[in-house]
Amino acid sequence: MRRKIGLEELLEQAPASAAQQSSAPPPVRPRQATLHTEFEFELPRGYVDADGVVHRDGAMRLATARDELMPQIDLRVKENPAYLSVVLLSHVITRLGTVTDIHAGVVEGMYATDVAFLQDFYQRINSEGHTRAAVTCPHCDGAFEVDLAGGRLGES
Repeated sequence: MRRKIGLEELLEQAPASAAQQSSAPPPVRPRQATLHTEFEFELPRGYVDADGVVHRDGAMRLATARDELMPQIDLRVKENPAYLSVVLLSHVITRLGTVTDIHAGVVEGMYATDVAFLQDFYQRINSEGHTRAAVTCPHCDGAFEVDLAGGRLGES
């Protein structure tokens, strides 16, 4: 059976050359940038669980191609195309407060304002890669950035 190995592993297995066996320091490897794949958010209203506990903070991960394709074969979506966002959000939300088992029923139980917030949040992190938006104050015309992931209603 053949096994594929990466460049780093190949270099580690190669015998050291005479130049490398000297007391010269090892070559510096460039730092690899890390990909931010999960984003924190705070819901405007909050999800109320079966025990009456309100959960406002949560996390959403970046969507994969599979996440976007799976709802297309879901029977609930075929019967009602508007259900697509419910299924999609249930796949990419990883946590709501202490709730970690996020399924379509959880998203169905959310207030409409929270679902609209999460749809916008999904678009931002999957299209633009961040949760910041440039805004202009309507009173003073000052330009600044706000983070859409957190804060209470009316706060920036």
